[in-house]
Amino acid sequence: MALTHLLLVGAAALLSLAFFSGSEAGEVGVCYGMMGTDLMQPPAVVQLLKSNGITMVHLYAADPGALSALANSGIKVQVSLPNEHLADAAGGMAYAVQWVQDNVKAYPNTAIKSVAVGNEVFHQAPALTSTLLPAMQNIQAALASAGLADAVKVITPIAMDALKVSFPPSAAEFQDNIAQSVMRPMIDFLDRTGSQLTFNYYPYIAYRDNPEIDLEYVLFQPNSGQLDTGNGLMYYNMFDAMVDAVFHAAEKVSGPGEHARRRRMLDSGSSGGWVETGFPHTGGHVAAAAAASHDDDVGAQKSVAAATAENARIYNSNLLSKVLSGVGTPYKPDLDLSGYIFSLFNEDQKTGDDDERNFGLFYPDGTPVYKVDFTNHGPSPPTPSPAGGASSWCVANAAVGDTRLQAALDYACSNGADCSAIQPGKACYQPNTVVAHASYAFDSYYQRNGRAGGTCDFSGAASIVYQKPTGTCDASAASWCVANAAVGDARLQKALDYACSNGADCSGIQAGGRCFDPNTKVAHASYAFNSYYQKNGRTDQSCDFGGCGSVVHKQPSFGNCVL
Repeated sequence: MALTHLLLVGAAALLSLAFFSGSEAGEVGVCYGMMGTDLMQPPAVVQLLKSNGITMVHLYAADPGALSALANSGIKVQVSLPNEHLADAAGGMAYAVQWVQDNVKAYPNTAIKSVAVGNEVFHQAPALTSTLLPAMQNIQAALASAGLADAVKVITPIAMDALKVSFPPSAAEFQDNIAQSVMRPMIDFLDRTGSQLTFNYYPYIAYRDNPEIDLEYVLFQPNSGQLDTGNGLMYYNMFDAMVDAVFHAAEKVSGPGEHARRRRMLDSGSSGGWVETGFPHTGGHVAAAAAASHDDDVGAQKSVAAATAENARIYNSNLLSKVLSGVGTPYKPDLDLSGYIFSLFNEDQKTGDDDERNFGLFYPDGTPVYKVDFTNHGPSPPTPSPAGGASSWCVANAAVGDTRLQAALDYACSNGADCSAIQPGKACYQPNTVVAHASYAFDSYYQRNGRAGGTCDFSGAASIVYQKPTGTCDASAASWCVANAAVGDARLQKALDYACSNGADCSGIQAGGRCFDPNTKVAHASYAFNSYYQKNGRTDQSCDFGGCGSVVHKQPSFGNCVL
């Protein structure tokens, strides 16, 4: 783990994600570091893991004592090749073969499932960037020569600042200096070997450095959410947003053939993700800085207050519930997630930023800092709703594509949803998109069925939100934008030209169009203004046109043209 910084809607963050093809349900393990005073010995640690139902562990070093103690335990293990050995591993097969022999093959009764080659190399050791992929390839080749390539996969954890853009998720991209030169061939390597692209994500660091972020958004708690304006998806926790950001960035570094193949992999029902994450129970960095400077800054106080055992328990418990339930993300609703919580113990011997010393689930003697249930396979935490509000809506998930949305839309309309308002010429026909019509139909079906569980699924094509979506058409409160005849034809013509040049569908008022008659400035301007208004979310600003337009709540008509 490294406490790196990245702009994320004014936030710094770190994420650990991986893509893989597999069919197992999600699991959550722990990161087992050994830089602490008076830590339990490895055999006792294994018993601690087993007594708490922890089935996976990430070792930050290939420690012989821990690897031996984990033999025949049934616990899945990830071992690490540290950054300081990257150049050796990249330099030739001899070192890689010997390393695999000493740290993997020598432990046949230990369930080693992956080797982490390096850690956050672009961030912690950028001079070694050129050695990373060759080292990964040599370790993979050494595993293959030992007959272990199918059982043991090669990964590398990457810090979140590998992304130059992370929000909105649909705009995410890798940094220019690594996107094509490193990430593209690395992702291709991981894809071909059935392995994972792995990022480390630590939301407290984002909140600590940018406390204007909503803490509830970080903790999976009730909040108003963040809209991805690029694809219309709402995010009610930072975790989902960061996971989806990496998916988008990975897709963007693919060539045409790679892109098609990778999209098939990522979009398949068996695709999944790995997340390494955690939350501290003590905020040493901010607390010490504030104490030293007598800083009474509100942001610093908020950050100190956020790092508590209760908040750490809330975060990690909600994370477990989400992962163990199999619930995906807004962009990847079928995604299966697995990962590791940082960390098993507090590690007081870590150097650098002392926040990193206080993420432990347990004190060195095995006493819990707070209780987290790793065996709870209950439902995922519900999509958070604003405090005090019980209203909810069902909206379409644009990421599944128009074909799946249309099939689900047809089902809803054929099974009780009132779809009359989205027919041509009716109150909610505009905007005439599959996403908008599907959202209307899905919500009608959901509301008519008492908002019961399972009535807003549509095979992953829909999700529940607790803040009324922007631009949602309510037929009972429908509105239209019409021209104000009092401003005169000259001003109406200018506003009409503007609307038609900026997204309004003006085909209906062309000669021969359904609303060409009556051929008057007021009628044509009203048609154009209303098209612009409906396409831009029916906001007051989208029906202004310098005073030429006004909103009405009774459906207007001009001759035989009904808006």
